[in-house]
Amino acid sequence: MIRKLPSGKYRLYSRKKDPKTNKKRNLGTFNTRKEAEKHEREIQFFKRRK
Repeated sequence: MIRKLPSGKYRLYSRKKDPKTNKKRNLGTFNTRKEAEKHEREIQFFKRRK
């Protein structure tokens, strides 16, 4: 999940909540939405590979 911050940057959050904090985990902050989407695809690739 990508959200735009008040600073104008984009932050990538996990889909599931962190059991310790009960909040969505921060997976990185990026200058553009395109960069955030690219990183999200990279994460999905490594999660699914075998």
